[in-house]
Amino acid sequence: MPSIAELAAQYSARLVGDGHAKVTGLAPLSEASTHELAFLANPLYRKEALNSRAGCLIVSEADYEFLSNSESPCKSKNFLVTQNPYALFARISQGFEKKSTPSFSAGIHPSALIEEGAIVAKSACIGPFCHIGKNVKVGANTNLKGHVSIGDGASIGDGALIYPNVTIYHDCHLGDRAIIHSGAVIGSDGFGFAPDLAAGEWVKVPQIGKVIIGHDVEIGSNTSVDRGALADTVIEDGCKIDNLVQIAHNVHIGSLTVIAGNTAIAGSTRIGKMCMIGGSSSFSGHLTIADRTTISGGTTIIRSIDQPGQHYTSIFPMLPHADWEKNAAILRSLDKMRTRVKELEQQLKLIK
Repeated sequence: MPSIAELAAQYSARLVGDGHAKVTGLAPLSEASTHELAFLANPLYRKEALNSRAGCLIVSEADYEFLSNSESPCKSKNFLVTQNPYALFARISQGFEKKSTPSFSAGIHPSALIEEGAIVAKSACIGPFCHIGKNVKVGANTNLKGHVSIGDGASIGDGALIYPNVTIYHDCHLGDRAIIHSGAVIGSDGFGFAPDLAAGEWVKVPQIGKVIIGHDVEIGSNTSVDRGALADTVIEDGCKIDNLVQIAHNVHIGSLTVIAGNTAIAGSTRIGKMCMIGGSSSFSGHLTIADRTTISGGTTIIRSIDQPGQHYTSIFPMLPHADWEKNAAILRSLDKMRTRVKELEQQLKLIK
């Protein structure tokens, strides 16, 4: 159990209070005990922080000033003051998780099938019923949990964690410390078909590109990343992709971009660095999205975004159904209203 002082020193936070107090774990503000750590990242939860039993609170300078000047038990609490409370909470959480997560043993399970030419690092762990194709490379300290299939010529870097029932197709390449959750499919064929109406068929376009995934990328369960048609599908370093995301062929996602669940990105779209994309968003194909773009959940993007650092929202806000019907009726009448306004403008000109 680390002390608060040890955590402050390790993570370069300012300590206010009793540094000798021990921290047994982490918990939400409303559930934390006197020996647990909680965080306050949103001023809307200041009242909850005032009433929290947490033995130590991670707060910003502004929130610390508010809490320390209030007439509440917070005056006797311990604080770790930092510029980014949520990020510090995440880093400390990682430390606790590593201590509680069982270490894996290197080796290859007897039920795993390793094809000819595959190179598996001695420190890697290949779980039960995994299939490692020909000429595959598996890096040091990489852990394949079980029932993982890796196609010929693919590679996985060092320190990766691949959960059960992940499929990685041939010639796909994952960087160091990748985390791929169950059910994800990396490198399936992109959706490419050429119409031949005379012959009455759709002619499949061979998908001969690869999927290239950088370092420190996490991909959620049941997400699909299609291989490129000619060029490669690329996900750069540090991207975090949620569950049930569709990334089509030839998409390029810049480093440190985060994408929430149920988002669909059509082919050949290029998304910049450090973008934040809300859940259930959708992107038309062949678009370019500037760096540091924020997309609200449920937004449909049909045009390229050239100016970096902008926030886009297209979904109509939720309303009571009766109000929605009224607004929908107005929207259906906009064309008639536009025509009527033009007529009135012409009449005004004649009067003048």
